[in-house]
Amino acid sequence: MIEKILKTTEGKLRVKIPDSSNEVTLGQMMEIQEKPILNDLEAISILSGLTVNQLQNVCNINDFQVFGETILSLSHQIKHLYNSDAIPKKVTFSLGEGRKTINVTGNLSVEPAGAFMAARDIIADEINEYIKQHGADNWEDHFNPSLKACCQVLAHYFYCTATGKKYNEYEAEEFCNEIKKLRVTEALPIAKHFFTCYPSLSKQKTNFFHRFRQYWKKKLAYNPLKNLSTSTP
Repeated sequence: MIEKILKTTEGKLRVKIPDSSNEVTLGQMMEIQEKPILNDLEAISILSGLTVNQLQNVCNINDFQVFGETILSLSHQIKHLYNSDAIPKKVTFSLGEGRKTINVTGNLSVEPAGAFMAARDIIADEINEYIKQHGADNWEDHFNPSLKACCQVLAHYFYCTATGKKYNEYEAEEFCNEIKKLRVTEALPIAKHFFTCYPSLSKQKTNFFHRFRQYWKKKLAYNPLKNLSTSTP
């Protein structure tokens, strides 16, 4: 964390933001990504938990320079996460008064069937939307899923294991609130795994997108990806 006490029109303000991607939550990065135009104060607000109005009352604008440099560094770190295959071995959720640790690498499959179908549809919609905007030519070389879609897929993947409950689609969607609390360094590589091994959503497939390219060329540009086989190995 980088911390600085700044002079304001009303006194002093302690501003603290992460200086490493390992300290940033998925929820924070989602807020940043969802704003098409984001100024420095809004980015600092999201990362510090302070309101924009509090930051607007800092006397010297130059006091924010160190935070701007940190945010730029964070953006580069997050960008590299899309290329990372370092899936965490375990993930811990704080639910109510207890903590639940889940062995991720021990079960990289989206289960049960309801979770599988929901995750498959989220991924298909995300890919189709990208192709509609950017075209089908070599889409797999440039495609990166939105953090919102990553969060939704992870909610369906983790819901039953984390809560110990039977699968419920609506409650799984609400579990996004817990997924947002995960570190982005934990969440993004796991989500990337599922986007990479779609449509099987189970065993990792090396160079999946390159093999899928041959399939894709035989289809119409906007043929719904949801029609792909949903069978698992």
